[in-house]
Amino acid sequence: MSRSNTPALTAAAHRVPPHLWFGVSAVFHYLGPAFAVLLFPAVGVLGVAWLRIASAAAVFAVVRNPWTTFTRCEPHTRILLIALGACLAVMNSAFYLALDRLPMSLVAAMEFVGTVGVALYGLRTPRNLFALVLAVVGVLILIDVRWSAEPIGLMWAALNGVLFVGYIILGHRISQAGASSGVERLGAAMAIAFLFVMPIGIVEAVKAFGSMTLVLAGIGVGLCSSVIPYVCDQLAMSRLSRASFALLLSLLPATATIIGAVVLAQFPDPADILGILLVMVGVALHNPGNQS
Repeated sequence: MSRSNTPALTAAAHRVPPHLWFGVSAVFHYLGPAFAVLLFPAVGVLGVAWLRIASAAAVFAVVRNPWTTFTRCEPHTRILLIALGACLAVMNSAFYLALDRLPMSLVAAMEFVGTVGVALYGLRTPRNLFALVLAVVGVLILIDVRWSAEPIGLMWAALNGVLFVGYIILGHRISQAGASSGVERLGAAMAIAFLFVMPIGIVEAVKAFGSMTLVLAGIGVGLCSSVIPYVCDQLAMSRLSRASFALLLSLLPATATIIGAVVLAQFPDPADILGILLVMVGVALHNPGNQS
């Protein structure tokens, strides 16, 4: 990101409430994948994952040379960026492989279960503990026994959930240098993620190269899935503690369920709705001001 844009980005991060940045991220976090599911039949699951990361890496590269950011970092920061890049590559691929077999709301629920440990680490008050309990109960209700019929899908969802925790921890660490530096480092990590995903999805991604419509659709998935939400995450993380951000992530199962119904016609049943409401109540009770 150019120096001229750096002050503006930092100012935006502090002018807008961090919860609003998170809200934008929450919507696009699953809107992009919902569009990706529609591309699976034409391009393939790993091909769509490749297009997502490749397009996101290209966008970040245009704004700021990722390799300049990488080479100017201290050695321990370079290790952090490599770890985040590897995490993003495998996480996104596992996420799509899970979405190919399971409803989006269930995959999102598994993601949240993985963040409970992160949120619990920073809890300091009975109110926040009660909020977390409500959110976890809501997520457990969202977990459907149908998962037993999709052991492979469950495996990918579990891997995605573990790596999602890694993304939160690593993403929060690079955000501590400030919103602008965090976004620049995110761009470097995305370029590294592309190197990891290159051999994984290139064979399927080639299918899209003969159709401008598919290529543009893949770019759209990358913007909605990896550019907009991840940048908003950095802007939110620069203002929130890791525990506060992790607990706010309990909104994601509800967001995923709503977007899954609108875009993919995956309509929730009464039990799903109850689970979503419990998650939302838990988030409403959450008090980030009492967390470190």
